[in-house]
Amino acid sequence: MPRPGPRNALSDIPGLTVGHATDLHVDTGVTVIRPDGFWTASIDIRGGGPGGRETAALEPENMVGQLHALVFAGGSVFGLGAADAVAAKLSQDDVGLHLKPGAPAIPIVPAAVLHDLANGGNKAWGLEPPYRRLGFEALANAAEDFELGSVGAGRGAMAGVLKGGLGSASLDLGDGLIVAALVVANPIGSVYMPDGETFWAWPWEVEGEFGGHRPQTEMDCSDPMPELSRLDSMGRLQAGANTTLVVVASTARLTVAECKRVAIMAQDGIARAVRPAHLPFDGDTVFALASAAVALTDGPRRQVEIGCIGAAAADCVARAIARGVFAARS
Repeated sequence: MPRPGPRNALSDIPGLTVGHATDLHVDTGVTVIRPDGFWTASIDIRGGGPGGRETAALEPENMVGQLHALVFAGGSVFGLGAADAVAAKLSQDDVGLHLKPGAPAIPIVPAAVLHDLANGGNKAWGLEPPYRRLGFEALANAAEDFELGSVGAGRGAMAGVLKGGLGSASLDLGDGLIVAALVVANPIGSVYMPDGETFWAWPWEVEGEFGGHRPQTEMDCSDPMPELSRLDSMGRLQAGANTTLVVVASTARLTVAECKRVAIMAQDGIARAVRPAHLPFDGDTVFALASAAVALTDGPRRQVEIGCIGAAAADCVARAIARGVFAARS
């Protein structure tokens, strides 16, 4: 039976570290995911209001299909400045593509942002948004052990009408094959069933990792858009105001197209943990990374193995969403 890795976190994938920078005054933050090399990656976007940079470089039909770092940030469009900082620092450290002798290294640093501009904090930053500074700090803080909850990019997150946050989870599938996820949960939908206590993701919970609460009675789940009036009054029913940002990773040796398939499958984890999901208002985005440490088989069996990785990734995403909200509210 697959069980979580020792940290139950994205960093159970050897070679991956995560760093946070949190600004309590602005009530926002940045999270940097740093692989130890140039890892194969792809992306799948299901929300109708995404915000990001260099995402097209990870599509299978385009060049590159790899990255040196990944940035999640609050601040909507202003948060993209965090990736500028990460790229500048990596280039200074000679990390990146070398296209011409003597020219600076060119790091590939995709990013995705969430809208936390109306969630409290002092956003009167004038011409100096804090995200470039936070990008430098988050990169410097990258480590195998990292916090969950209201930290980093999850600092200003909301989950429906409640506090959102940053979560992570992993599964060890055996024979060196590990799958893990990190999410920033800022969805318009609810992570709780109508009782307000049971996570939609409860069937996938492992070892009470987000409280162990189970449904006690039958519940009417027929309302397709719960809390509609409250969401409208909070100004959250607008494009770009909500999203779930996700990165899933595995130790498998995958192509860019195979990473794309894993990212597509991992989107199901959002739908399992958030109701409703993938709205026109959301920016739901999933990145998939592969460390290439474990070779898969060739032939038809390979597709079964990729399917197992994608299914495990979706489970990790659902668990990570609930873990992030649980940690933030705790």
